[in-house]
Amino acid sequence: MSRTRVVVTGMGTTSPLGGDVASTWEGLMEGRSGVRALTEEWAEELPVKIAARVAVEPTEVLERVKARRYDRSTQLAMVAAIEAWRDSGLEDAEIDHDRLGVAMASGIGGVNTLLSNYDSLIQKGPRRVSPLAVPMLMPNAPAANISLYVGARAAVNTPVSACASGNEAISLAVDQIRLGRADVVLAGGTEAAIHPLPMAAFANMMALSKNAGDPTTVSRPWDTGRDGFVLGEGAGVLVLESEEHARARGARIYAEVLGAGITADSHDIAQPDPAGRGGSRAILRALHESDVDAESVVHVNAHATSTPKGDIAEGLMLHATLGAHASEVVVTSTKSMTGHLLGGAGALEAIATVLALHHRTVPPTINLDDLDPEVDLDIATKPRDLPVGDVAALNNSFGFGGANVAVVFGSI
Repeated sequence: MSRTRVVVTGMGTTSPLGGDVASTWEGLMEGRSGVRALTEEWAEELPVKIAARVAVEPTEVLERVKARRYDRSTQLAMVAAIEAWRDSGLEDAEIDHDRLGVAMASGIGGVNTLLSNYDSLIQKGPRRVSPLAVPMLMPNAPAANISLYVGARAAVNTPVSACASGNEAISLAVDQIRLGRADVVLAGGTEAAIHPLPMAAFANMMALSKNAGDPTTVSRPWDTGRDGFVLGEGAGVLVLESEEHARARGARIYAEVLGAGITADSHDIAQPDPAGRGGSRAILRALHESDVDAESVVHVNAHATSTPKGDIAEGLMLHATLGAHASEVVVTSTKSMTGHLLGGAGALEAIATVLALHHRTVPPTINLDDLDPEVDLDIATKPRDLPVGDVAALNNSFGFGGANVAVVFGSI
């Protein structure tokens, strides 16, 4: 594969902290939580009654007629894609649409459409099932609808690797550009699974926190009081472009995607390898592909979901891959504020990583009151400055099924 340089020229998001990149970044830097109590009647019967819904409803942004033809996961993806496309400056540019691609991931897909139509089937009969149900619920609906919006005619892909999906989409997009199959790829992830069935399932498998305290304090990565993640929703999209293509059109460049590593644990369907071996190999492969040594890494946006075992395993990974330098790297978990967006997590956190490099400032981890003694990391509990010069940052994502993806970004 070529060593074509791939850069980030546009970003878009809708998250529990804001309806766009600027408001989301502001919320992250303020250390503000997007977790709140659910007010729906169905939540009253659940063992977990909190989640991190998006701050701005997608129907406030999208045309209502079109929004009704999208599952909520696609609605969120479209909001993020529209912002990213405009931010990149490509909306009005002359480009070869045969060399424009999409890699948009989702861990669960159109679950709201699937389950609501099943309810209609059982309660009202087959004639009441929507004729749009399949194109709305299919996992590749977000990618397909983004491709229709921008006119992408290169590959339009949908990686599905649970909570590693968004980061895997970024890796896939980089590969498409380096293989010469595309000049520009919109890459990211989306998820909208705040629904009684997924929430009950996650709760019953003891994955969600059942802390009944203040919702804003429940997501607490690396804290001794952590007891599970908080489910979030949202989407993130990055416009990735070959540097040559971006420079030729005078594009603003936020950062460079240096490389990625993808591995599998082959350990357990839901639990991470307690020694973090699969994740360590992903990080090492990402560093190798990026031609970056450990000492160049100044920041890690950790996967750290606030689960007892996962947070410890990731700490072991960082020490195994970064060596003695691991204790000098500024680490944060933005999930402490956004909750866990599952298939959208890697993309939203990639945006946070890019902005940390761009602004040379790391957002904090909130709710870390009592650091677990098994964690030996320099975790930012307030905004922290990054050094100037050519530096790198790491974005980690790990998912059910043992999926591990690490992406290295470099400053510009």
